[in-house]
Amino acid sequence: MFTGIVAGTGRLLAKRGAGGGLAFDLEAGFDLTDPAEGESIAVNGVCLTAYNIQGRTFTVDVSPESLSRTTLGKLSVGGKVNMERALQLTDRLGGHIVSGHVDCVASVRERQSKGDYTLFSFSFPAALSCYVAEKGSVTIDGVSLTVNSCGDETFAVSIIPHTLQVTTLGLLKRGAQVNVEVDIIGKYVERLLLRKGSDDKVDIKEKGINSAFLAENGFF
Repeated sequence: MFTGIVAGTGRLLAKRGAGGGLAFDLEAGFDLTDPAEGESIAVNGVCLTAYNIQGRTFTVDVSPESLSRTTLGKLSVGGKVNMERALQLTDRLGGHIVSGHVDCVASVRERQSKGDYTLFSFSFPAALSCYVAEKGSVTIDGVSLTVNSCGDETFAVSIIPHTLQVTTLGLLKRGAQVNVEVDIIGKYVERLLLRKGSDDKVDIKEKGINSAFLAENGFF
């Protein structure tokens, strides 16, 4: 698990085919203190297993599943990436609970400057819109952000200067693609609501979630 508070950026040193997927050699832009062989490191929001750790460099394998659901396959050698080591139980939860399991790839619709801040709007699949809420949390390329506004196929975030400087988000331009992970809590709540009792399934997509549905299922 992660928090979406990126430790720093790194760069892709090399990429090669491996077992139907890819293997990346990466260099972190910060010290990997007490590195553990096989530990989880989020790379642009994707949870990957690090091995062959030597100083700041390490190798990860990227499965065909990850390549099909993320932007990792499009990374170029020398390209910058956001990195975060896995959450420890003694850490501060400065962002929100992030699994490192990307839900979709979104595209930058617009980038605007608002004083010292930068407003990004993104296009993403309508099927995921129910998990994105105004003032809720979303993860963009591994960065925990607050949703300013959202629609059926779009959402917007406002990014502070510090975040633009210490992550790759400052490099984003219109049309760029990013990895998106929606709030995991919303997905689990929906999954629980899909069951009524232990056996009878409730079709939320057919009935919708409203006050009558919540009352019927004992929420108030």
